[in-house]
Amino acid sequence: MNARWTFVAGAVLATNLAGCAYLRTQQAEQIDPMLAAAGFQMRPADSPEKLEQLKTMPPLKVVPRQEGDQTFFVVADPDACKCLYVGNAKNYERYERISLRQEAAQTRLEAAEMDENASMEWGMWGPWGGW
Repeated sequence: MNARWTFVAGAVLATNLAGCAYLRTQQAEQIDPMLAAAGFQMRPADSPEKLEQLKTMPPLKVVPRQEGDQTFFVVADPDACKCLYVGNAKNYERYERISLRQEAAQTRLEAAEMDENASMEWGMWGPWGGW
């Protein structure tokens, strides 16, 4: 019985990890183009060492990194492109503006869909209960 629970726990953990990776890949599909448009440079994890270091970083989070007297901003994408995006302060500011515009556009789209749904003539389908 103990082996069965170990198997079940392992299966649940594997499913959760795969789900997290899938969600991060979807998130990366939205974020990666915005980073590129903002001028961030993509640096591939083209060695086992780079890939391992990439996996230790918070995925898809903008992290400031001090290099001498300059601040750079890095974003690790260990799932979709297996790369590191690197930008400076101007790139980060552009990314923030692009991100805010994207959020505003998504909010407008959702509001328009809700308005459209509210304007539908649902009464013609008859009563909704009692099946």
